[in-house]
Amino acid sequence: MPIEGMQGATKKPRKKRKSSIKKDSVVELQEPSTPTRTVPAKAKPADIDIQAAQDIIFSPNKGPQTDFLASSEQEVLYGGAAGGGKSYAMVADPVRYFNNPQSRGLLVRRSTEELRELISVSKQLYPRAIPGIKFMERDKTWVAPSGATLWMSYLDRDDDVMRYQGQAFNWIGLDEMTQWPSPFAWNYMRSRLRTTSASGLPLYMRGTTNPGGPGHFWVKKMFIDPAPANTSFYATDENGETIRWPKGHTREGDPLFKRRFIPANLFNNPYLSEDGMYEANLLSMPEHQRRQLLEGDWSISEGAAFSEFNTNLHVVEPYDIPHSWAKFRACDYGYGSMTAVLWFAVAPDEQIVIYRELYCSKVTASDLADMILDAERGDNIRYGVLDSSLWHNRGDTGPSLAEQMIMKGCRWRPSDRSRGSRIAGKNELHRRLQVDEFTEEPRLVFFNTCRNIITELPSLPLDKTNPEDVDTKSPIDHGYDALRYGLMTRPRSSLFDYDPNSQRSGFQASDPTFGY
Repeated sequence: MPIEGMQGATKKPRKKRKSSIKKDSVVELQEPSTPTRTVPAKAKPADIDIQAAQDIIFSPNKGPQTDFLASSEQEVLYGGAAGGGKSYAMVADPVRYFNNPQSRGLLVRRSTEELRELISVSKQLYPRAIPGIKFMERDKTWVAPSGATLWMSYLDRDDDVMRYQGQAFNWIGLDEMTQWPSPFAWNYMRSRLRTTSASGLPLYMRGTTNPGGPGHFWVKKMFIDPAPANTSFYATDENGETIRWPKGHTREGDPLFKRRFIPANLFNNPYLSEDGMYEANLLSMPEHQRRQLLEGDWSISEGAAFSEFNTNLHVVEPYDIPHSWAKFRACDYGYGSMTAVLWFAVAPDEQIVIYRELYCSKVTASDLADMILDAERGDNIRYGVLDSSLWHNRGDTGPSLAEQMIMKGCRWRPSDRSRGSRIAGKNELHRRLQVDEFTEEPRLVFFNTCRNIITELPSLPLDKTNPEDVDTKSPIDHGYDALRYGLMTRPRSSLFDYDPNSQRSGFQASDPTFGY
């Protein structure tokens, strides 16, 4: 029987009779639609006898594994649940270009220890698939008879990208992507992706991973959130906007390139799912690990601070908010990192609705005020809550950042930053995520247009030294901080005493010059 699927390279070859199959026709891969085929086509069925069929070293499983190897998008992520055949698919993908002397590939893991697994898989597959291919142990590089190369390396720290400076590759693969805490490595390696038009080679970046790990959030934001699974989509930036050619370019305004996420799970791999033992092991794990590894659930991350958040429960379709509902906003400001602004509405049953968001970076306080006022034009915003540190005086005599915004007409009150306020704010969010026993509705919901806070909230990690708090070093807590500031104002519909003819009804100014 032919050796097929991700376990195929482990079976010892039998003594073979003469066959009409060419020696290099041993890897059966589905070719992408764009590149020129570089692996000879398999022989016609009439030319294959039973014994010759043993020459097939690897044939992808039907479904996700085949789809991954046939994808033509520039950037593709493969995986989700455990046991989907990620490692074999990643190792097999660059083989199609080994007959092209100009092919230069790079396969990366986070550490040298993790790299050994991929090297072991490649040693099972490549020598039998490409007669004459050699592995240079010192450089961890495969050299095909054609001259094509595949460098297998590691990238432990951001500074490690410098070892690839000046290098050019037509194919780059990052295995277990969520092991990288930030997208820095992925984004930098994209700059190494280039080749000549004469080569006829496409430019591909390929990634594999399971949910969870330190990079869960950025991988989810880059590949999972923008579009449904198995859907080709144009690449988006950190704000969810399509990345386009810049002004002045001949292709000004056109999208840059496409991405795709291809999910896979244990049941797509008959070699592991057949006896049920691996499934049993996954079922025995704690809930968050089971949801990640067995179900491929990206809505929960390990050590999540708000595991009760459920998109099916807490995310709703937008609707027209009645004019009588009180509205307010909250903001966590950061110039160099990220600014998050959330808009709140309070229903008569005291359910809070997050109906609008604004995420941006490298925006001055004055410009942010203009953006906020423009976004809420026509709204009756009762008050705004801003990080109290923005009232701190600067080194000169100029106004504080908060005062700069207030002078623009964007009014604020300082957030509660008293001792214990962080813990209290987290507890209040837990309470709001619960279902009210009388209304049978959650006390807090989000319009599905607020994509950033919906993505951020379930990915927030707990502080490892203080499980009562969210990790303050997390790079994705800006929306959470804004949410916490807003909830800590203890908004209740009965306290607003709403007067549609006045924005000041029910409030007293705390400062006659600035703010409320």
